[in-house]
Amino acid sequence: MNSSWPKKIAISLAAILIILQFVQPARNLGSATGENDIAHTVTVPDNVQQILTNSCFDCHSNATNYPWYASIQPLGFWLKHHVDEGKSELNFSEFKTYTEKRKAKKFREIAEELEEDKMPLPSYTWVHKGAILTPEQKTALLDWAKSNQLGITN
Repeated sequence: MNSSWPKKIAISLAAILIILQFVQPARNLGSATGENDIAHTVTVPDNVQQILTNSCFDCHSNATNYPWYASIQPLGFWLKHHVDEGKSELNFSEFKTYTEKRKAKKFREIAEELEEDKMPLPSYTWVHKGAILTPEQKTALLDWAKSNQLGITN
């Protein structure tokens, strides 16, 4: 076996990584609030708004606060995919555009995700320690989601 192959592979991978740095994915830099945001559909108490802003909006709104490493590829592509997936599941910035049935389903899903400790994602809270929900925040968000399930018809 030729001993130069590992070196050639390493150089090729390094070249690919360097070239990738010049390719930057589009960023989610809109506004989290606007005419279609959730506050135009249901009442969002100040404490709940703060929780949503700190723990949910980066992945579930039209505005993401990107960490420094978002410009390093392939991490930037992974983050873009993650944000796009989060917004496709639930976008608080576009909540008013949802049908009544979808709104009710989203409130049920919010409650389920919280009850099962699935949100915010551990991969998000590893870096964003301020997004970790305290028991009081979790209860406030859960109560808010459950109370809004009842106000929207299926």
